[in-house]
Amino acid sequence: MPLENQHKLVIYQIFTRLFGNQNTTNKFYGTLAENGSGKFNDISDEALQALRAFGATHVWYTGVLEHATLTDYSAFGIKPDHPLIVKGIAGSPYAVKDYYDVDPDLAVDVNNRMQEFEALISRTHANNLKAIIDFVPNHVARQYCSNMRPENALDFGEDDDDTVAFSPSNNFYYIPNQDFIVPEGHKPPVQPEAPYSERPAKATGNDVFAAQPSQYDWYETIKLNYGIDYLNEHRTYFDPIPSTWLKMYDILKYWTLKGADGFRCDMAEMVPVAFWSWVIPEIRKVKPEVIFIAEIYNPAEYHNYINTGRFDYLYDKVGLYNSLRRLIEGHGTAEDITRLWQQESGDIAPNMLRFLENHDEQRIASRYFAGNPWLAVPAMVLSATLHTGPMMIYFGQELGVNPTVAEGFQGEDGRTTIFDYWGVTEFQLWVNSGKFNTDLLSNDQKRLRQFYESLNHFVLENEAVFAGEFYDLQYVNIDGQSFNYDKKFVYSYLRHTGNQQLLFICNFNREKAIETNVRIPQDAWSQVLKLENTGLYKLKPVFPAFISQVHLQTGDITSTGVHVELPPASVFVYEIVKKQVI
Repeated sequence: MPLENQHKLVIYQIFTRLFGNQNTTNKFYGTLAENGSGKFNDISDEALQALRAFGATHVWYTGVLEHATLTDYSAFGIKPDHPLIVKGIAGSPYAVKDYYDVDPDLAVDVNNRMQEFEALISRTHANNLKAIIDFVPNHVARQYCSNMRPENALDFGEDDDDTVAFSPSNNFYYIPNQDFIVPEGHKPPVQPEAPYSERPAKATGNDVFAAQPSQYDWYETIKLNYGIDYLNEHRTYFDPIPSTWLKMYDILKYWTLKGADGFRCDMAEMVPVAFWSWVIPEIRKVKPEVIFIAEIYNPAEYHNYINTGRFDYLYDKVGLYNSLRRLIEGHGTAEDITRLWQQESGDIAPNMLRFLENHDEQRIASRYFAGNPWLAVPAMVLSATLHTGPMMIYFGQELGVNPTVAEGFQGEDGRTTIFDYWGVTEFQLWVNSGKFNTDLLSNDQKRLRQFYESLNHFVLENEAVFAGEFYDLQYVNIDGQSFNYDKKFVYSYLRHTGNQQLLFICNFNREKAIETNVRIPQDAWSQVLKLENTGLYKLKPVFPAFISQVHLQTGDITSTGVHVELPPASVFVYEIVKKQVI
């Protein structure tokens, strides 16, 4: 039977508001009219075909749900949001205002916004891609009000008893008899016409159970109640099934029936694992193949959210991302990689989603991170090939997007804004008025994009990567027998099946080339790879393809090792092939 590419997804994350925006004004705190916004319709067949050719298997449409904003859509029956509880002009996509609606910014015809979204999902599927959207279960916008919910559905908080701090049947947590107080230091870009009023105050999204959060809290959001009494030793009330659980099931079912193939679940660890354990199997009764990805930052809970919570994939930020970032920046050590796969994610490696950029993180090319997108090459290859789990690329990562000015609320911090209207200049060159090609890219951008495209196809087309086992070579190469093996900067490993054996050698040194020997121990050669102990083997370069072939006897590979000269910030990947004797 052929091996299945079961977990090796290539997820391309699109920040939908920015993706197709060709406006070049880029005014600080610019309005929708001034700076523009990308639309669902901008993600055309041509765009999706280009992403499929790039090697993407899934597209994560970030920021689809209607959220709090300072753009006035009252003419379309959408209640305006108060400036004191909105971050940025466009607003945070994680301050959802209506779980049953889509962001009107993304529609050409606001009245037809849901139909435009449904057409995007249809186009995505027609171009052999799967669609992932956000599910934001922990919190909602402070002025949450669903205009588009089904007629028989109660809104969140509609039946709450707001005279008590907690009730198992409430959707929100309250601070009785107190007014919400806007954080000190918050300066909105638009001056309010009247004070913001909320009485009683509701608890803030990041578990702040006080009437006044700080300006560093998620003050624009309110915490949802899943049946946990946080102020009384986290006592749980899960039987009968809480109201919030049932409402969230209806929301997930709604978007599943709209065609969503998966959900990236925002701050999933702030929602009880018992809820996920119940709701995910229920949604899979509607669509068995739907996938759930958890944003989670507590390694101690990884196994719980996979085994009990039923998630398919978890963010690997606290582990691999953080370790690789230190290496890219020049102050980490490759020894961390061995420790991570052994201690934190060894048995759940297929469930770990690897990335180097997303909407929360600083861009690789920015001065706050690497300052040069090419310095991430070995880390990106390792992220994509360490195990069989999925990989993710954030839009523009492949072009070296480098934010250098403040766009609005977020300031100048090396991130692409999620709070304001903006045009991403490097990405606009690739969009190229809807042509989605490389004609306007610099030669360096073309090369960088080609690297990512080659890597995407490499992981999808080589069974040792998408379905094979992993073997760490560090222990045998740092024992002093291998020539010039720098355990801080060099990392080597095998990926293998019965049909294919690959050797990976990474140099994380940003500045220096490394000449070294990499040994494959005898027991790994014969018992793990199951290769012959005699004969001549060819090490065929498979990524990148321009490195030289190496011809070695088995004894040389297992004793003195494979000799390589690695340029700074590089990776060599060889396929081990038995040389035929004629």
